[in-house]
Amino acid sequence: MSRKLIVPEPARRQTILFSSPASHGADMTAESDAIKTVAGLMALAARTAPKACGLDSINIEILAGKEQEKLAKKMLLLGKGPGMDFFRINGGQVQASDATILIGVEGQTALGINCGGCGYGTCAAMTKAVSAAKNKKTLYGGPNCVLKISDLGIAVGSAVKTAAIHNVDNRVMFSAGVAAMQLGMLKGCSVVYGIPLGASGKSIYFDVPMSKH
Repeated sequence: MSRKLIVPEPARRQTILFSSPASHGADMTAESDAIKTVAGLMALAARTAPKACGLDSINIEILAGKEQEKLAKKMLLLGKGPGMDFFRINGGQVQASDATILIGVEGQTALGINCGGCGYGTCAAMTKAVSAAKNKKTLYGGPNCVLKISDLGIAVGSAVKTAAIHNVDNRVMFSAGVAAMQLGMLKGCSVVYGIPLGASGKSIYFDVPMSKH
């Protein structure tokens, strides 16, 4: 007797597009308008990027206007802390950008395959360590499932590849992701990266001497 394999339909995740979008005023340019189109294509690339075990734990949000300004100001504030001046530098770059895409992962839910990549012998042990670490004051929460973190890396790589294809200046920023999490963006994610996007005659993301970073 043949048996029919039933595959459950995966949950569909939504990408939040342009929280608080900038108005199409007199200062809107063809380049900045095109960037918003590319940001959507980047979100698409991140969403369809390969995932370990075929499970999607990626969340995406695109910021412009007031929400992007809020993110930049948070980064500038964090940059006042000791050893955190690169947050100030990156915050100024986000402030000068046309849009910022946030890509994060829900990395603390175990997959149950006990691969040991997170540093713990079993997924149950990792989950227990997650609970024990909840009150620790760290920029990112840990531990995280190594397979989900690799999913995040693939998604971010797919997104910036898309930006490069369309000639949009960009930079992957740990600092923007941290600030976004502290503002309560991408709820449920344990690791987030921010990717500001811009179009100018010279990229604004790599003009600062590396000694400043």
